[in-house]
Amino acid sequence: MSDIRHGRYAAHERLVAPSRAQPELWRLLVGLIIVGAVGILLNFFLFGLVAGLGSVEWAQNLLTGASPVALLVLLASFGFITLGVSIAAKRLQHRSLGSICGPWRECIGQFWRVFRALLIVGVVVAVLPPYDMGATLTQNMAFSTWLLFLPLSLFAVLIQTSAEEVLFRGYIQQSLAARFRSPIVWLGIPSVLFAIGHYAPGAAGDNALLVAVWSAMFGLIAADLTARSGTLGPAIALHLFNNMVALLFISLPDGLSGLALYLLPYDMSDTGALRQWLYVDFAVMIVSWLTARIALRR
Repeated sequence: MSDIRHGRYAAHERLVAPSRAQPELWRLLVGLIIVGAVGILLNFFLFGLVAGLGSVEWAQNLLTGASPVALLVLLASFGFITLGVSIAAKRLQHRSLGSICGPWRECIGQFWRVFRALLIVGVVVAVLPPYDMGATLTQNMAFSTWLLFLPLSLFAVLIQTSAEEVLFRGYIQQSLAARFRSPIVWLGIPSVLFAIGHYAPGAAGDNALLVAVWSAMFGLIAADLTARSGTLGPAIALHLFNNMVALLFISLPDGLSGLALYLLPYDMSDTGALRQWLYVDFAVMIVSWLTARIALRR
């Protein structure tokens, strides 16, 4: 344990310490059931409310996020996950959401340092060829409309990404670290679960496994940043930057495209076209991880 507590992951101990008094695995499992129940019940209520105010068809389209309002509502609904984690942590581990995220001032400070650095790298990558990602992009929204939605869009993506980080790199990772000494367990298991959640053969076709592998690697990188920094700030910044690009700037046309400025001319099931960019995404992800690490050393 000493090599973890005093080595490169020493900062992680302050996140894990509040869970050490109740490290039993059943608490984590019951907590995940609570998170799932809260999410399902509140989403069911939200779906019914939307159907009552509009139409069943519109409520069903909500799941695809094909329109700006639909995607805003869908992304905001991830806040139910954060609520579920907060309830589970309070009831089963006697800890607050703040203890999962880390000291707020430091968490926010680390978030901005990493996010600013990623924005700089993103601008550099954007000005490099190919400027259209090797394909003719389709404008999805008028720039003025996109700009009008942008503040709400960024906030909605922040809700979605922070909820996933609170669950995977927060509640699950920290609960496992309180029970198991090996980083292989508490870095690996949440990342595998994160990958399973992104495995969608029905939508991604032959690329589904590669997308899942990409998600697992992203999970490991986010988990590593969390353990190194001692807050969820860097992981949330990385996740926000990634999803901001994919949801608000250049999106795939077959789902969650309602807030994107541009659309790619192929969808997730287009094996050849998408696969070559997935490989590029792997490289960008590594660069983003290294950028975040450098930013944290300042």
